[in-house]
Amino acid sequence: MSETDIETADAAPAETLHDEDDRLKSTFVDAVIACVEEGDAEGARDLVRPLHPADIADLFELAPQDMRRPIATAIAELLDGDVLSEMNEWVRDELIDALAPHEVAEIATQLDTDDAVAIIEEMEEEDQRAVLRAMEPDDRAAIEEALSYPEESAGRLMQRDLIAVPEHWTVGDVLDYLRRNEDLTTDFWEIFVVNAAHHPIGSCKLSWVMRTPRKISISDVMQREQTLIPVEMDQEEVALRFQKYALISAAVTDPAGRLVGMITVDDIVHIIQEEAGEDILKLSGAGDGDINEPVFETVKVRLSWLVVNLGTAVLAASVVGLFQDTIAQLVVLAVLMPIVSGMGGNAGTQTMAVAVRALALNQLTSSNTQRMIFREFRIAIINGLCLGALIGVVVTLVYGKADLGIVICLAMVINNIIAGLAGILVPVGLDKAGADPAVSSAVFVTTATDVMGFFSFLGLAALCGLHG
Repeated sequence: MSETDIETADAAPAETLHDEDDRLKSTFVDAVIACVEEGDAEGARDLVRPLHPADIADLFELAPQDMRRPIATAIAELLDGDVLSEMNEWVRDELIDALAPHEVAEIATQLDTDDAVAIIEEMEEEDQRAVLRAMEPDDRAAIEEALSYPEESAGRLMQRDLIAVPEHWTVGDVLDYLRRNEDLTTDFWEIFVVNAAHHPIGSCKLSWVMRTPRKISISDVMQREQTLIPVEMDQEEVALRFQKYALISAAVTDPAGRLVGMITVDDIVHIIQEEAGEDILKLSGAGDGDINEPVFETVKVRLSWLVVNLGTAVLAASVVGLFQDTIAQLVVLAVLMPIVSGMGGNAGTQTMAVAVRALALNQLTSSNTQRMIFREFRIAIINGLCLGALIGVVVTLVYGKADLGIVICLAMVINNIIAGLAGILVPVGLDKAGADPAVSSAVFVTTATDVMGFFSFLGLAALCGLHG
């Protein structure tokens, strides 16, 4: 990187530093790296200082792995909690490992409780204790309480900083309280109203407070109907409630019904994105699927599923082995049988994807499972008849064997029905058994369509006595 390029990057306004995908341009990243390599820490800081925390996080993700720690050292004064909270999990853990416990504690105290927990919960237990010891007592108590809740629960996700007022206050009391207390959180959209036992009994939007005369009681303008989130509720269920009821924020309650925190929609957007991507990757057996994940971790996850798939492939091959004599009499069967199993696999994957999504969104429940199974059964029959008729005609015309065309047509219908049923029954069955249908469904569905595809096609061929 030349000196001219560095000066250009330094002088460029922030909006010109991004490409069409709203990520930092490679020339800017190269300019920062060049400053670090030349020992010009001040130059690197001058380049990075105007950036938004999310863009600084992008800088670390776009930089080569061996340059991340040197960049962190050079711009240490800019590496605050807001940057770490925006950073990719793997990159963040790598940088935190390089920081001393007191440095991590200092960053964590700058964050909302949920963001601080997200950083500390991934650390080794010994490192966690060291960081917590370096924190102020109040901050340490809040983090320890959050860590006591199950992983991926509302308790881990919620913020402790909120605005709660007693029901007997007037709007004027609330306004005075907000204006006089400088230590109150500034990130809130509604005010929670609680009774003497600190149970939430309603909420009041900030706009209502601002537009209501001071003498009116807050209990007269609050909304009594509200969606309360139990502290141990899974984050995926929390996201579904936000989506279903179009929430901006929601109160979190402990088992005794007391208000202990709130969850805001910005956290939910992250959860929805995370859960959706996680389910897609689980279906493929690709692990976390993060390009920043260490190679060994990626290999370990992918290889385990590939070994399972190897076992299912051996099972399918053993079915083919049962019909060696039939294939020997009509070699074209070996050419056509992958068509039957492949189309069944595609059909099964379509149904499975719909079923897993419906389960994740609570659209597929015990009340409509039977109807959904019958729906997919009808779809499978129609698709099977259409595809079977098409491939049957083509095979008859190409090979001049009507009986072969009928056999592959029937096999296609049978395997599509198997694929449709497996695509919905496997995820539903795994869900009923308490297993994650996104993790294991693909293996079972693929095995069913491969085995039944080969068995139905070759079995019908042997039954009909096809030969060359």
